[in-house]
Amino acid sequence: MVGNKGNRRLRALVCVAALVAAACAGLAQADERAGISAAADRDAIVVRAGEREIVRYQLTKPAEVKLPVDSGCYFHPLVTPSGVVVTDVAPSDHPHHRGVFLAWVEMHGKVDADFWGWGEHAPIKGRRIVNRSVGQVNADSRSGPGGSTTAAARFTVRNDWIANGEPVIREDLSAAVSVAHDAKANVLDLTYTLTPAADLTLTRWAFSGFCVRTLGKDAAPQLTAFGPAGEVTLPNPSHVKPESDWPAQPWYAYGLKLKDGREVGVAVVDHPKNPPSLWHNQRDVRMLNPCVVAPAEVKLKANEPLVLRYRVVAFDGPVQKEQLDRLAKQWRAE
Repeated sequence: MVGNKGNRRLRALVCVAALVAAACAGLAQADERAGISAAADRDAIVVRAGEREIVRYQLTKPAEVKLPVDSGCYFHPLVTPSGVVVTDVAPSDHPHHRGVFLAWVEMHGKVDADFWGWGEHAPIKGRRIVNRSVGQVNADSRSGPGGSTTAAARFTVRNDWIANGEPVIREDLSAAVSVAHDAKANVLDLTYTLTPAADLTLTRWAFSGFCVRTLGKDAAPQLTAFGPAGEVTLPNPSHVKPESDWPAQPWYAYGLKLKDGREVGVAVVDHPKNPPSLWHNQRDVRMLNPCVVAPAEVKLKANEPLVLRYRVVAFDGPVQKEQLDRLAKQWRAE
């Protein structure tokens, strides 16, 4: 027989057990919500961690976005794990910039074209990057070092670079999006396979190619550049002097201090299989741009693909060199 004192102790134990069970259930729900998912519709592919959008790949140009180019096929927004958007699209200073994108400012061959959108050295009229198809869109888990697993959303798309209605380049893009919890980062891995329909030349320029356009001064008044050796104090490169670009490095990053004092950042990791690059990292223009045409012009042969690989890291907190070194080493080994 249990007395009043025993009843009170039993009720207390039951309450503690219920609280523990509720807490465990909450953790399980949180873990489930943190899972990555991806879905495509006619206009975009959206990757989410739980209910929060990580990144959107824009298949078509949104009607409300005032881009001077009639192209979709770019990533925006890209966010940190806490939900801070670190990309910008159609900013007032360079309205042709579009989040995370790939294009060249001057191409010559069967036709001339500027798919970047500057328009001063080759035509932009009638030049569009157009999505033709979306491959499989899914989320899965893969084994990592020490028995760890990484959840990632993956998709493929096929795009055509069109000049006056004729395909100039076929683009096959493979993308993987994952969360690096230990680095407080969302990671975007990209492989572009570009196959020209005819011989063409990518003219030497200080900028163009793969670019990440990050937040403007209104949103992030303070920007500091970093590389593997620490803070970068090199002057901003000139857009008309390729030799002024920054030297090749495995990665460069921008640390951003927001108006509310929070710190976030974005990094681009190069890949050793890419052609040699100089980096047009213009702090005032807020762009990270490993530029394969800065060392010299690039000649492409008909039906011979050019493959470019990049990793983009959107992170919370200050720049952590060791974490970016690790993410770069991992990417460069793949």
